[in-house]
Amino acid sequence: MDWSGLWSTIRRWCVGEENWVDSRTVYIGHREPPPGTDAYIVQNYPDNRIVSSKYTFWNFIPKNLFEQFRRIANFYFLIIFLVQLIIDTPTSPVTSGLPLFFVITVTAIKQGYEDWLRHKADNAVNRCPVHVIQGGKVVQKQSRKLQVGDIVMTKENETFPCDMVFLSSSSDDGTCFVTTASLDGESSTKTYQAVQDTKALRTEAEVDTLNATIECEQPQPDLYNFVGRINIYHETEEPIARPLGSENVLLRGATLKNTQSIYGVAIYTGMETKMALNYQSKSQKRSAVEKSMNMFLIVYLCILISKALITTILKFMWQSDSVRDEPWFNMKTEAERQRNKFLSSFTDFLAFMVLFNYIIPVSMYVTVEMQKFLGSYFISWDEEMFDDEICEGPIVNTSDLNEELGQVEYVFTDKTGTLTENNMEFIECCIDGHVHVQHSISNGQSFYSNAAIDFIDAPVGIADQERKELFFRALCLCHTVQVKREDETDCQKQHQDGRSSVYISSSPDEIALVEGVKRLGFTFLQVKDNFMELENPEAEIERYELLQILNFDSVRRRMSVIVRSITGEIILFCKGADLSIFPRVKAGKLDLVRQRVQQNAVEGLRTLCVAYKVLTSEEYDSVHTLLQNAKLALQERDRKLAEAYDLIESDLDLLGATAVEDRLQDKAAETVEALQKAGMKVWVLTGDKMETAQATCYACKLFRRSTQLFELTTKRIEEQSLHDVLFDLNRTIIRQSGSLPRDAYSGFSQHDLHDYGLIIDGTTLSLIMKPAENGSSSNYKDLFLEICRNCSGVLCCRMAPLQKAQIVKLIKSSKEHPITLAIGDGANDVSMILEAHVGIGILGKEGRQAARNSDYCIPKFKHLKKLLLVHGHYYYIRIAQLVQYFFYKNVCFIFPQFLYQFFCGFSQQPLYDTAYLTLYNISFTSLPILLYSLMEQHVSIDTLRRNPSLYRDVAKNSLLSWKSFIYWTFLGVFDAVVFFFGAYFIFDNSTMTSNGQMFGNWTFGTLVFTVLVFTVTLKLALDTHNWTWVNHFVIWGSLLFYIIFSFLWGGIIWPFLNYQRMYYVFMQMLSTGPAWLGITMLITISLLPDVVKKVLCRQLWPTATQKLQEMLKDKAGNVITGSENNVQPLLWRMQSTAEA
Repeated sequence: MDWSGLWSTIRRWCVGEENWVDSRTVYIGHREPPPGTDAYIVQNYPDNRIVSSKYTFWNFIPKNLFEQFRRIANFYFLIIFLVQLIIDTPTSPVTSGLPLFFVITVTAIKQGYEDWLRHKADNAVNRCPVHVIQGGKVVQKQSRKLQVGDIVMTKENETFPCDMVFLSSSSDDGTCFVTTASLDGESSTKTYQAVQDTKALRTEAEVDTLNATIECEQPQPDLYNFVGRINIYHETEEPIARPLGSENVLLRGATLKNTQSIYGVAIYTGMETKMALNYQSKSQKRSAVEKSMNMFLIVYLCILISKALITTILKFMWQSDSVRDEPWFNMKTEAERQRNKFLSSFTDFLAFMVLFNYIIPVSMYVTVEMQKFLGSYFISWDEEMFDDEICEGPIVNTSDLNEELGQVEYVFTDKTGTLTENNMEFIECCIDGHVHVQHSISNGQSFYSNAAIDFIDAPVGIADQERKELFFRALCLCHTVQVKREDETDCQKQHQDGRSSVYISSSPDEIALVEGVKRLGFTFLQVKDNFMELENPEAEIERYELLQILNFDSVRRRMSVIVRSITGEIILFCKGADLSIFPRVKAGKLDLVRQRVQQNAVEGLRTLCVAYKVLTSEEYDSVHTLLQNAKLALQERDRKLAEAYDLIESDLDLLGATAVEDRLQDKAAETVEALQKAGMKVWVLTGDKMETAQATCYACKLFRRSTQLFELTTKRIEEQSLHDVLFDLNRTIIRQSGSLPRDAYSGFSQHDLHDYGLIIDGTTLSLIMKPAENGSSSNYKDLFLEICRNCSGVLCCRMAPLQKAQIVKLIKSSKEHPITLAIGDGANDVSMILEAHVGIGILGKEGRQAARNSDYCIPKFKHLKKLLLVHGHYYYIRIAQLVQYFFYKNVCFIFPQFLYQFFCGFSQQPLYDTAYLTLYNISFTSLPILLYSLMEQHVSIDTLRRNPSLYRDVAKNSLLSWKSFIYWTFLGVFDAVVFFFGAYFIFDNSTMTSNGQMFGNWTFGTLVFTVLVFTVTLKLALDTHNWTWVNHFVIWGSLLFYIIFSFLWGGIIWPFLNYQRMYYVFMQMLSTGPAWLGITMLITISLLPDVVKKVLCRQLWPTATQKLQEMLKDKAGNVITGSENNVQPLLWRMQSTAEA
């Protein structure tokens, strides 16, 4: 049976035609095609309604509850609450139900309010007016009523209401200018082209007469790619098919600029627009702290089950004696005597689970979420990370990874636009081995001239004038730069010739080349009516018809144009990276140009090679047909275009090469050096040439002059097998570094000896990552990782975007499982940003793709230093303390309850009152730790910034290690034992008040609870370093609130309660002297071991942070006392400690 056919039929029946076919057909103006052409198929597409909300009025409660109870902690407490309702448990269901209800309600209110705001925003967008052409007239309708196939008119400064194919504009050349800042963050204006055969339709009536269909791909989220074609029908002629690309599509959310109006046809509407498809969230990343929390919860769940099991067994043993099982005051009924013992034991087990369940902190999840959400604003509000040049500050795209910023071990950074400014400056060009610069130097003075050039290192004789001019014309023509005049643009750039204009391009390299060749005498003027105009040194205007553009892509690493001169000569100009041009050259002075390219690369300059070839009319016709067929393809268009480009860009004549300079960003070297001192390994991943990237690495101090560099490059692999090279490198590094003490994190020798660096290229990396012939993974990866671990810096050059992600994944999956961070500014960095544990996007000049896909965005690379060393350090310290403190205070809370069972015959009698059980985590102890986790600063910001090595104190998740977790747990157990038995001995010797009345079990429990609340709150106060009025208010206010609540709870007979067991208990307890003495002594005894432990550790085994704190105190004391004799030894000690 043909299962595939059956499955296809089911899909067609279930989900509709438009969801399973590979393409869709759009009828422009809903006009049927002429008879004899394609059949008219009615297709149902969604309307233009945008829905960003998650809930509706009817599904909010069930859907929200379902999502919240998917969390393990919420579901666990729901089960506990249901158990309390079903069986007879020692505590009221309110004790579990009220905290759970509070958490669920607060979360639901927050999510409901956020969704209401989304509904409000959606309604504002969906009801905004749009202009549609119907019957040759402009009709206004609401945006939500727009349909696929409608012809839409958009005016200047309006936002496109849907994704449209651009038909025509008010401009004569059929272009329009658009800003896409709301889509990808790029503020620069982009130029879009109307369909060549429809750009003459200027009026509503003319547009309405258009009879055409559009075949295009189904909706997909890629903003930068589109595949389609338009079929234009005429009554007397054959239909005309034209290819459609991303340059013909205007996307919803973009804004029309500097163009009076345009006409377009809607192809994707509503939730099928690219903007809506990009709303979908990325895969969730989990921090190391969250994983530790889950592990600790599992441990505490095991402890809970163990305690319940132990008490259940002991109860069974206790009741084995009939005297204990049936005392005279509590005789069993006959039904109770006949009850199944196994069922009775299971019920007891559940009851004990309910009694001890508070050891699992339900409110911890809410507190952690609030801490992350509120804490993320400290990054956004940081004025020191605001960049005045772009008028933007840091952006937090996710708050789930704040603490991960304090755990980074590997930093993978792009080069261009990340370490460098991506602000290119034309330096020189080499034509057939002759070097030309843009100014002359004489007697130490520079003389700039538009026509004059200087020859440096040129052999005897002058380069052929025709080839030199051809080279300059190639630079003027082979690009995608747009020129905007003063009357066309919102911003102007004054050039030296006095004309006010600005060059616009997505590539800074292209702008630098066009501006550089302009200073050499050839000025690119504009593209008008498909003709490119330039001005030569004789002030003559030259016009070239633009026949084809072979766009740049990161795989080919080159781009080409085909133009026709006024004499009819057809020329292909091609420029690109040297490795993509040299293999395609059959003529030209290849060796001379290659030599100059390598020399420029060593100096850190970015180079591009320029070549050309002349095409005959027959050759061009063949090329045109090949390209046209590839562009009209709806399936595998990219592959067919790549094959066509590969065939066309061959047998080239090399003209020369260019060199532009990309300066290092401000404080980039200082930042790299600080990251290395903090114990992080810094890797540079770039697509540039090895020599260029190596020069940049030296400039940014990734490599030093003393660094011994090893190469894993294609050149070396050709001389020696990969196996031998890897083993030789590994043996050399291990032998030389094995006898030296090396730092555990950074890999630096403590004596700064044998500092290694590694350089690897993309081709060699492919060989290392390639599986063995037998199908198993080769051991080259392990050797490569071992080599890298012993290198202070690694440079990966000639990297493809996917190879960058492979590198990050390789390090992530190594046996140490280090925390990785990737930072970049371009679309080619997105893959590694998504792969790393933490992704950082630079708000740079290569668009905002990296920023949109990142977890955090920063304006400049230098801001990474404060983001990690200050914000990351603080976040980790705070949340680690929060997590450990929550477990500690819950152990203190519930362990006395466990001990109490040994003194009440395992009767499941609760030690604390219901109100105390309910409010302990909600009110009495929640706010102090939340404020601590937001405002704690164990050292100052300046101290962290000046001492990057302090970052190592918190590395490897040290504050949430098992050793630390066990210490906090045993501290909680110790304090709980002190609370319980201290109160027990007090009651054993003083059980009566002044009037002879006996203390009861509720007074005993209240005494234990009072000591508990004061101890855990004062413990947090002792751990606080940064005291503000807010801390004082919250800590002392929480204690005051507990006292006031206890007075009110026990001082009033509440009519809604069916019991009054706490009436006058708190006042009666405080009316006796032993209670006051006991509370004071027990708090002191509970806090004393932790204080002693901290003092001893600070004196005997101090951390780097603690050493620095002591030094700063000594320094402050010297300044206050005026003693200058101790200043010099103090500075010497600080320097010695830093070196150690």
